[in-house]
Amino acid sequence: MAFTITSALRWWSKECPDQLALSVDDCACSFAELDSWSAHVAVYLQTLGVKPGDRVCMVGSNSMEYAVLAFGLMRAGAIGAPLSFRSTATEIRDALSDLSPILVFCDEECTKTVTTALGDMAIEKLRALGEISELKGGGPNSHSANEVSPDTPVFIIGTSGSTSRPKGVVYTHRMVMTYASEFGIMEPRCARGSSVLSAGPFSSTSGYLLLMQFIALGATMYIESKFRADRALALLVKRRITTFQAAPIFFERITALPEFKEADLSSLYWTQVGGARVNTSLLKAWLDKGVVLRQAYGSTEAGGGWGARLDTALTAPEKCGRGGIFTEYAVSTGDGAFAPVGTPGEILVRGPSLTPGYWNNTAATKETIRDGWLHTGDLGVMDEHGNLTFVDRLKDIIISGGLNISAAEVERVICELEGVEEVAVIATVDPDFGETPLAVIHADPERISPASVIDYCNQHLANYKVPRYVAIESQPLPRLPSGKLAKPAIRAQYQDAADRLPKVR
Repeated sequence: MAFTITSALRWWSKECPDQLALSVDDCACSFAELDSWSAHVAVYLQTLGVKPGDRVCMVGSNSMEYAVLAFGLMRAGAIGAPLSFRSTATEIRDALSDLSPILVFCDEECTKTVTTALGDMAIEKLRALGEISELKGGGPNSHSANEVSPDTPVFIIGTSGSTSRPKGVVYTHRMVMTYASEFGIMEPRCARGSSVLSAGPFSSTSGYLLLMQFIALGATMYIESKFRADRALALLVKRRITTFQAAPIFFERITALPEFKEADLSSLYWTQVGGARVNTSLLKAWLDKGVVLRQAYGSTEAGGGWGARLDTALTAPEKCGRGGIFTEYAVSTGDGAFAPVGTPGEILVRGPSLTPGYWNNTAATKETIRDGWLHTGDLGVMDEHGNLTFVDRLKDIIISGGLNISAAEVERVICELEGVEEVAVIATVDPDFGETPLAVIHADPERISPASVIDYCNQHLANYKVPRYVAIESQPLPRLPSGKLAKPAIRAQYQDAADRLPKVR
């Protein structure tokens, strides 16, 4: 058997056929059922003309049909290419131009948008995700096996959008299996027999990768079509979930529920939070219930993230840990040398779970992966024990009067102000300093004012770091599918902030 996700699924279907593999909105599927169903889907795809190496796009909310299609594509040797259900027709059209898929599956809610994006091609390329449900108990029964090598691409995930246009990150069987094996070796209690709650959409690594990773490990996946804090908390308690990994916003929404205080979360063994800076009050809220939120650092190109070990998570919760058994962190000064301990620099990642590159983008691949190291574009600091602390995106460094300002540092301080729900700090032009910080804050305008924000920042930040512009938004700030704040969208919305907002200091 090859070192592939397909081999892992076949193994578990024989080893523990009746064990629950997937539960999506309470729709259940055992390992034996997933193996059989996905095999039928693979044959069906072949009858539609899908060949090894073909790309097939999916657009829709998480569903059982979506998940089974992902495994069916894998078994047919095709490459899954999920797109966000939040995408506009223009965004989908751009992605289709890059991926050139042979088919596009979508759910009913996204049909109109996808049809518009496909135009005249909709007749030959558009398929309904509902077709997959018809293949559960039957369909073609002879599967032309497409045995693939570990280095065969299995899916493509778009970067989270922190650049102007997402790039497609290629995942191979080896990449996923190495990532899963590394995690399973380090945390065996998160492998076979464990229960995992996944909050991310399948169009992101927090959805698609986790699905593949934990099925390969023989765990049971609980997945929701759309995240609802009350449902998530109920699942954590009722299903005795042992593993929960998500962006801070998901933990924050659960924490805000009145039921959170009395909820029994004693089953939670591994909780990992990453993708954005974590407020210390959030860490404390969960620790008070006996649950350690481990800070993680990772990227789409490196298979996800690695959480801090327990000792680090308890003694220095702002640190992201030492990487993994097979995955190494480093910090570069930018001149080809590694940064000394305590010196900020660009975070580098090296290991066997790195992507082989971006889809149809050789130039970006060569720019990002050099000498075996992934250049993340993030700023970090390494301590004497090899523990990494994420500081900021390099592009989120605001240079004001020649001084570097970390947007994340300013955001952290503002988030400590009672009444602030979320904040994004970006650069805006300034005639005197070139750039100056602008704080865009989601809060109740009756409770938070620009003056109160400046007053608090003056107490906790050097003068040059204090924002000169503050915008209070009564509605939540836009977010990417991964749960991160959509800073490109916020920058676009406030590109003329210096012209239309009052300077508050």
